[in-house]
Amino acid sequence: MNVLFVLAAILFILMLTIGGAKGARSFISLFLNFIVILVTVIFMASPLVDPILLTMIACVVISCINLFYINEVNSKTTVAFISTIITIGILFFFIYFITKKVQIQGFGEEEFEEIRIFSLYIGIDFIRLSASVIIMSTIGAITDVAISITSPMKEIFHHNPHLKSKELFTSGMTIGKDILGSNTNTLFFAFIGGYMALLIWFKDLSYSFGEVVNSKIFSSEMIMIMCAGIGIALVIPIAAGINAWYLVRTKQKEMKNDE
Repeated sequence: MNVLFVLAAILFILMLTIGGAKGARSFISLFLNFIVILVTVIFMASPLVDPILLTMIACVVISCINLFYINEVNSKTTVAFISTIITIGILFFFIYFITKKVQIQGFGEEEFEEIRIFSLYIGIDFIRLSASVIIMSTIGAITDVAISITSPMKEIFHHNPHLKSKELFTSGMTIGKDILGSNTNTLFFAFIGGYMALLIWFKDLSYSFGEVVNSKIFSSEMIMIMCAGIGIALVIPIAAGINAWYLVRTKQKEMKNDE
C-alpha cells in the first residue's frame, strides 16, 4: 500500500509540474475513469442489465471525462467527442459480429483448473460481454487520437483561415497518418507486455506455434489489438472530416455576420 501511495504521489507531482492545472485534472481523471469502470463491472454482473448498453453509457461518460473534464468544453473537444461516439457506434456492430463469428467468448481450456470450483451458469451473454470488454479496451485510444487530430487542425486553421474544407481535411489526414503508426504500436506493446506471462506459460505447457495462435486466450487478445487499431484508423478520417467542415462553416458564418 505504501509503494502504491508513493508511486501515485510521484505521478501526481510530475503531472502537476509538467502539465500544471491540466496535469492535475488528468491525474484526477484516472481515478474518475476507474470509478466508472468499477461501477460498470458491478452492474454488468447482473443478468438483468444489457452489457452492450451499459458499455455504451460508460464509453460516453469516459469520453466526457477524458475530453471535457481534462481539456474543457470547446470546439476541439466537442468535435472529438462526436467523432469518438460515431467511431464507437460503428465499431460496436463490427466487434459484435466478429466476436460471435470467432467464438472467443467464455474461458479458455487453460483456465479450467482455476475456475472449476465456480459455477459457470451465471446468466450472462458472454458474446455481448466479450464485445463490451473489447470496446472498453479501445475507448481510451480512440478519444486520445480524436483530440490529437482536432487540436492541431484548429491551430492550423487559426494561422491559415483561408483554407478550404478539403485542404483542411488533407492536413488532418496528414497528422493522422503520423499518429496511426505510433498509436497502433503502442496498443500492441501494451497488450503484449501485459500478457508476457501468458506467453511464458504457453512455453511451459510446451505449446506449438499453431496451438498458441489458435488458443482462445491468445486469439482474444490479438483480436482486441486489431479492433483497437481499426478504431484508431476509423476515427482519423471521421474526426478530420467533421472538424474541417465545422471550422470552415463557423468561419463563413462569422464573415457573413461581420458583413
